[in-house]
This record gives sequence, structure tokens and C-alpha cells, in this order.
Amino acid sequence: MGKWKHTAGEYYGDSSDKGIQTSEDARFYGLSAPLTKTFNSSDGKDLVLQYSVKHEQNLDCGGAYIKLLPGDNFDAANFGGDTPYSVMFGPDICGHSNKRTHVILHSDNKNDNLLIKKDIPTETDNLTHLYTLVVRTDNTFEVFVDNKSVRSGKLEDEFDFLPEKEIKDPDQSKPADWVDDAQMDDPNDQKPDGYDNIPEDIPDPDAAKPDDWDDEDDGEWEPPMIDNPDYKGPWKAKRIANPDYKGPWVHPMIPNPDYVYDEKMHSVCTDGCTHIGFELWQVKTGTLFDDIIVTDSLEEAQKFAEETFFKKKDDEADMLDEKKEAEREEQRKAAVSNVAYT
Repeated sequence: MGKWKHTAGEYYGDSSDKGIQTSEDARFYGLSAPLTKTFNSSDGKDLVLQYSVKHEQNLDCGGAYIKLLPGDNFDAANFGGDTPYSVMFGPDICGHSNKRTHVILHSDNKNDNLLIKKDIPTETDNLTHLYTLVVRTDNTFEVFVDNKSVRSGKLEDEFDFLPEKEIKDPDQSKPADWVDDAQMDDPNDQKPDGYDNIPEDIPDPDAAKPDDWDDEDDGEWEPPMIDNPDYKGPWKAKRIANPDYKGPWVHPMIPNPDYVYDEKMHSVCTDGCTHIGFELWQVKTGTLFDDIIVTDSLEEAQKFAEETFFKKKDDEADMLDEKKEAEREEQRKAAVSNVAYT
């Protein structure tokens, strides 16, 4: 397992405000901590999960998501990829095409973890960003990045919590005489006489035997072959509109007898969530996590963000700009030195 560092990072808004940072390349990381109070969805309150992420390493492939973990008997020593979780939320980056903010919620009815259907973009720069997930008791959700809403909707629309309201009628099938070919061969179109005798290649009529060709030494001269302009390929009858065409057959739908609306879709912590954790793989290390809060109040989470993330973000950005400018200056000096040496 990879080692964690307790640090503010290479650039920061407050050197005394430290988070946890991955520190070894190509490693799995696992770390968990107990909540100060168990969150129980049965209490009928919203769930708000919020934390900050900073990629100092130009992350090319690795996760940066947080997990909300259930169970009074949670085994921290064996926390890993097989450990059950109630929520997985946050950035995941691998390559140029796989860049998303994961939202995965546990369904008690399906006994499964459900991934949001449509990807949510994620931030990829080197600054700290704040990720907030709200799961509301009215079975809606919302995702914020830096306190700006980037996705919201109904749980049943964005996740596969519910079975389909309608299903294909099992007693119906496409009639045997159903015609779904829009076109047909023209029965009046006949293959011309001699069509199959037209060769695909013919001797090049413009070719001539070289003057220095010796039939005794070189053998009988034969002109090179070229594509026959009269060859049209295998014969096919012309296509015409099919008078018997009925259009695509549509399977009749009926109400799904197994469909039942689940009032408790939002209840991802039915038996109580007791821990948060990071269980990650990173190729290139250097991601820093901080400002974690689990609460039932978005207002409380936003206030906490003002006291932590927003309080230091501008100074961090300034320090990063200064760091990059110093690096550019060093590169300029090195370039000048190389020219002078040459």
C-alpha cells in the first residue's frame, strides 16, 4: 500500500492547514476514519458529503474519490476494494477520454451499487477544488463543484433504482408474415445475356513488347493486365420500393407487474454510515485531500467551505502562479546558459 503524507502541499493558502496526500507512484491507497456521529438515513434527513481535492502532479491515471462506509463493525484494518460502501463520490481520471466525477449510490432493494447514467465532468488543473454531493429525502440529488451546481435531478431518472415501468408483452411476437424490408429486387429486371462472361481484368491494349525482349531467353511476352472498364462486378437486380412493406415491427408494451416506486431510494445509509475512506489506485502520485464533512445540512456544509476551502483558495492560486513563474525563469536561464556554452 502507498504511504500518505500529512502536508499542505507544495503550494497552499495556509501552511498550517494540512491535508493527506498520496506520495508513492503506482500504488494502491487505503485509509479510513470514523465519523464523529453515525449518519442514519432512517432519521429522514438529507445527506451531504463534501471534501476538497488538489492534484499537484498533473494526474494522468488515478482515482480521487471518497467513500461513505456503513456498519458498526467496520473493519478498518482490512478496508479495501471489496469493502461494502454506501456512497462513492469524486473525481476519476485516466487518459484523455476518461475524466469524470463519480456518483455511485447503494440500493438496498437491488443490493447493488448504482452508477450515475450520464458522466459528470471533473476539474483537471492543479488547484484545489471542492466537491459536494447532496442526496435529498425527496429522492433528488445535486452535485456541486466549488459551490456551483453542475448536475441535479431525480434519483429514478439518473440511476437504475427502479425497474422499468413498462416491459415488452411476453405474449406478443412479430407475425411470421410481417414484411420489414423497405425495398425488394425488381422482378422485371433481368441479367443481360453474356454478363457473366465479362472478365474482371483484360490485357492492357496500350502495352507493347519491349524492343529488347527475346522470346527465346525471356519467354513468350504477355501484356500486363489492367482493370476491365466494362466489368461491373457481380450482377444485382435493381431495387424498388416493396409494396408489402409494413414498417419496423414495434413490440407492444404492457405495465411491468414488478414495478413499485421506492420511496427510500435516498436511504443509502439505512443501517447507519460510520466511516469515510479513500480506497484508490494512482499511477502518478501527489493528490491532496482535505476539508471533509458529512452532514445533513447543505447550509452547514457551505458555511464550513467558507471557513476552509474558500478562505485559502485565492492565496493558493497566487502561490501556484509564483511557483510556475519561478520555474519558467529557471528554464529561461538554463536555455541562455546552453546557448552561451554552445
